[in-house]
Amino acid sequence: MNLTEKEISYTTTNSYATLNTLSATTKNVWFVCHGMGYLSRYFLRYFQGLSAEENYIIAPQAPSKYYTPPKFKHVGASWLTKENTVKDTENIMRYFDSVLEVEDLPDGINLIVLGYSQGVSVATRYLAKRQLKCSQLVLHSGGIPKELVSADFQYLDASTKVSLIYGTEDEYLNDERIHHEETRATELFGNRLQLVPFEGKHVVNVELINGLV
Repeated sequence: MNLTEKEISYTTTNSYATLNTLSATTKNVWFVCHGMGYLSRYFLRYFQGLSAEENYIIAPQAPSKYYTPPKFKHVGASWLTKENTVKDTENIMRYFDSVLEVEDLPDGINLIVLGYSQGVSVATRYLAKRQLKCSQLVLHSGGIPKELVSADFQYLDASTKVSLIYGTEDEYLNDERIHHEETRATELFGNRLQLVPFEGKHVVNVELINGLV
């Protein structure tokens, strides 16, 4: 058997979801990357407590959709796996480029980039690869990719705030993993970093999100 794996390039289409309206009253634009098993339009529910006049939320959609267990009736999505990670990351980065190009955000807007769970990996990679400036980076209950180093984020302004949020009862974390992620985040972001543990499991903490602005 002569098995050969080949590669092609082609044009594809993907959706994304927004909440509220970008207008003259908008103070904050959020670019939020959901976790595994979500669809972007449902992930936006966690941001409904923010002022609609002052906050505009953009939620890109992970491209790999699948039926979720146990009944396999609902649809979720995933950003990346260990299979073909480099190429898939490049595709996602170009997709993010297209979303922001279409949205055409005004200069000087207060941009907040948030990744939840698996979304932390694509959010941090996007900032590092595109040198995207933001006023806040929120790392919520997810792991930082191992290839990223502090030099990748030196371009950020000294005023950029970075928050590492996680539940102390998160079923995907133990003391060793928590220590590892806190150490990694400190190495990458230094004095910009704020550690924000909360009592709870692997869930989106709406109260903490509402308190960021």
